[in-house]
Amino acid sequence: MTITTANFNDEVLQSDLPVLLDFWATWCGPCRMLAPVVEEIERDYAGKVKVGKINVDEEAAMANQFAITSIPTLALIKDGVCVDMSIGYVEKEKIEEMLKTVL
Repeated sequence: MTITTANFNDEVLQSDLPVLLDFWATWCGPCRMLAPVVEEIERDYAGKVKVGKINVDEEAAMANQFAITSIPTLALIKDGVCVDMSIGYVEKEKIEEMLKTVL
């Protein structure tokens, strides 16, 4: 799911499920490497975790709100609060470790 300023409140802050946000850009090589891993997480954790993608070029204000300085960055949101972040390419196992803390 694409997260924008318009749907951020409904899809992230008010979500009943934890939300994994993927901050990325089209020109970012590591972001493209991480994309299939994030898609796999989305499939494997359907109904348990919501996954959203935020294009930092299109949503610069949101990237600033999360103090994103490097991409890809994954942010884990639970009950409207950022509880964990991961910067750079990470293996699926590292993302699953992050998710275990909120499931």
